Amino acid sequence: MSSAAEHRRPLPSDSDAILDALPNPVLLIGPDGKIVGANIATEAFFDISTQFLKRQSLKELVPFGSPLLALIDQVRSSNSPVNEYKVDLGTPRMGGDRQVDLHVAPLTERPGHIVVMLQERSIADKMDRQLTHRSAARSVIALAAMLAHEIKNPLSGIRGAAQLLEQQASSEDRMLTRLICDEADRIVTLVDRMEVFGDERPVVRGPVNIHSVLDHVKRLAQSGFARNIRFIEDYDPSLPPVLANQDQLIQVFLNLVKNAAEALIDVPDGEIQLTTAFRPGVRLSVPGQKSRVSLPLEFCVRDNGPGVPDDLLPNLFDPFVTTKQTGSGLGLALVAKIVGDHGGIIECESQPRKTTFRVLMPMYSTSVKHADHSSRDGSAGKSSSASQGAK
Repeated sequence: MSSAAEHRRPLPSDSDAILDALPNPVLLIGPDGKIVGANIATEAFFDISTQFLKRQSLKELVPFGSPLLALIDQVRSSNSPVNEYKVDLGTPRMGGDRQVDLHVAPLTERPGHIVVMLQERSIADKMDRQLTHRSAARSVIALAAMLAHEIKNPLSGIRGAAQLLEQQASSEDRMLTRLICDEADRIVTLVDRMEVFGDERPVVRGPVNIHSVLDHVKRLAQSGFARNIRFIEDYDPSLPPVLANQDQLIQVFLNLVKNAAEALIDVPDGEIQLTTAFRPGVRLSVPGQKSRVSLPLEFCVRDNGPGVPDDLLPNLFDPFVTTKQTGSGLGLALVAKIVGDHGGIIECESQPRKTTFRVLMPMYSTSVKHADHSSRDGSAGKSSSASQGAK
């Protein structure tokens, strides 16, 4: 038979299976701009079934005047592949900003047909943001060491002198000497918090049941700063242990939950949602290991507060960045350092009534040897509250 008949023949089933196995959306565009074929990832990206996609032209799916349409015309005219990076394909129906990298190439076996592959920027941006967070935390280490040596020593002398003056001062002057002591103590407390950034010792990690950590954090919150806030738990009860230091994980999630609670002070129906899930796909280098490890464990702290201002969101994990009038801006920077020391990723997505802090962490593997597991929660099973309260 002629090749024209072969061009109209559908792709073999094994080719379809290969395309469906790809995590990136792949589309086949016909000469008339209609969508001829698409894999499963495309359905998820556009939230449309393949049958419906095949009844659409590409220009009906992407924003008006999208660079993707011009790229397809360019590929047709040059008959050579073209790449374009950080292109926004978001539409109101798709939920706003959807930045992707575009890879457009001609399908030589079918003249006039164009293959389009989309690669969402989310994973690449996670890597970039995580490297930025680690760099920001490291940049504070030298400052912390300098503050410890150059500020705490003279402050102790100032405080001692104020205490000596207080013994012979009048009642009015004692208020001033007490003010000096209180302010000196406040600065020392701030310096002590910054000294944590200078701790570069390897983190001792072992198997930790994340649900036990979250349950502990929730109990602490409900007995104190979040006693009037509703908690929602959405746990995967079959989640394997996380490779982590339990005490530091408690510190991370206690900080995130406290931030969420403070964002809900003026929200009458405030609620905090804690979720765990298994999301394979991200791989990063972990300190102390040569091989790259997977980060399949996703832990989220979500609140329905007013959200993070857009101008602060890109630098939210930098030191001294805060939305609180009396905050030091070191809490989230410390969270980013701890997560980074564990080889994980933390990111924030925020809009009014939905702010999510997402932590991706490596899971525990029995093949990995660590120095000390005795003080860690080594249970691989489910926590009782997680298994009973999972939704």
